[in-house]
Amino acid sequence: YNKPSETVLPESVDGLQENLDVVVSLAERHYYNCDFKMCYKLTSVVMEKDPFHANCLPVHIGTLVELNKANELFYLSHKLVDLYPSNPVSWFAVGCYYLMVGHKNEHARRYLSKATTLEKTYGPAWVAYGHSFAVESEHDQAMAAYFTAAQLMKGCHLPMLYIGLEYGLTNNSKLAERFFGQALSIAPEDPFVMHEVGVVAFQNGEWKTAEKWFLDALEKIKAIGNEVTVDKWEPLLNNLGHVCRKLKKYAEALDYHRQALVLIPQNASTYSAIGYIHSLMGNFENAVDYFHTALGLRRDDTFSVTMLGHCIEMYIGDSEAYIGADIKDKLKCYDFDVHTMKTLKNIISPPWDFREFEVEKQTTEETGLAPLETSRKTPDPRPSLEETFEIEMNESDMMLETSMSDHST
Repeated sequence: YNKPSETVLPESVDGLQENLDVVVSLAERHYYNCDFKMCYKLTSVVMEKDPFHANCLPVHIGTLVELNKANELFYLSHKLVDLYPSNPVSWFAVGCYYLMVGHKNEHARRYLSKATTLEKTYGPAWVAYGHSFAVESEHDQAMAAYFTAAQLMKGCHLPMLYIGLEYGLTNNSKLAERFFGQALSIAPEDPFVMHEVGVVAFQNGEWKTAEKWFLDALEKIKAIGNEVTVDKWEPLLNNLGHVCRKLKKYAEALDYHRQALVLIPQNASTYSAIGYIHSLMGNFENAVDYFHTALGLRRDDTFSVTMLGHCIEMYIGDSEAYIGADIKDKLKCYDFDVHTMKTLKNIISPPWDFREFEVEKQTTEETGLAPLETSRKTPDPRPSLEETFEIEMNESDMMLETSMSDHST
């Protein structure tokens, strides 16, 4: 693994810029740094010169999956199966195709299993095999495949990263932290690993530590350049927003969530997170708007439903009482201020709770029943904003997406 930085070729390979092995190494570097467009450009050049370059094929297949080029991968996999039916990379390509199209995980496992049968030490097939279980939340089977890949791919941090992810999804933060530490020792400047270490720190309530890891990951990402597939980093920006909210840096939190919204505009969780911050700041009108937007995108968002009800109640409580036109007509000959007019309105037309109390009192006197309390109980003072909104975010507070490192090959 090479950290994101400017590519500088050593002088010893000055005459080898066109060498296919060197080009594949550069493509792999771009792949790990999530610059999939540049990686695809380089691997396509290699595939034109050598359509069956052994080291290039796994990287090229992984890039096609990331860029969602299903038709091209379908054509490539069929060509490989026809020409090299006994080569594991052929069946690896078929398995990746079914894994990419969705809802075909059983088919993907069938072909990936065939690839591992042909060559038990073929690491990429084991990683993809683990992904086929991970997308179905079959954590035990996924970890078994990742453990096998870790034994076969010595020096690669990805199997350790994926094992840590599965432990994190099963709420075993101690083991997750252990495997993330191993991945960090292999690739200490990989932003994906940094992000996951920050997620564990967040789940442990270590807000400052989580913020540090997230900011470090963001710095590494900025070093990659402008050609990166930016939507990969949307969860990192959202998670920075969450940790800033925990540290009561509401303005910074809103800024990070809005940046995430630019990358993936139609994300209901991001809208609910922004609404939550507005509610904590006391901007109930804006909070109601954002929660409505979130529910428009995802109707079954229970957190947004709950918070919308609370924000509407608080917004109504904060708004000024409306003085009707009939009251103004009765008092139009007088020059009263607003406070006096409200007082007179209550005298002329008492509030509903007072009317209900009078009706209840009258009924009690008529029936001769003694009330349980001799005096009317005064309402409790309004709780503070922190007490009112102590409800924790079901999904967003545990990270809008627990992992940034989606299951890619």
